[in-house]
Amino acid sequence: MQGKKIFYIMLGWFSLITGIIGIFLPLLPTTPLVLLAAWCFSKSSVRFHTWLIQHKHFGPIIRDWQSGDGIPRRSRNRAIMFMWAGMAISIFIVSRFWATIGLICIGTAVSIYLLRMPLRSENKNETG
Repeated sequence: MQGKKIFYIMLGWFSLITGIIGIFLPLLPTTPLVLLAAWCFSKSSVRFHTWLIQHKHFGPIIRDWQSGDGIPRRSRNRAIMFMWAGMAISIFIVSRFWATIGLICIGTAVSIYLLRMPLRSENKNETG
């Protein structure tokens, strides 16, 4: 059981650090990696999980996801815009037909997922 706990802690920190790098690199998705870190910490360390949920920058991402209230329209639109911009740059740089098809399929699926998510007002109370 201890080995599993250590594995989840290591995966959580790896995911969080990779998510932080994703803030600066457009092709690494920050939000899913932070959510994965929160899940890993919830399985392994109450201290790390509590710290992450109460974090100034990452806490709201996790609380918004857990609440099920949806995401702000502005955040959704910004995510779609940056995702497609990053994929356009990748398509231009790689210039391979199958990579282009793959990126377009992934981008379309993620866009459909984001467009189907419930929206909430921009001024939702941060504590709620």
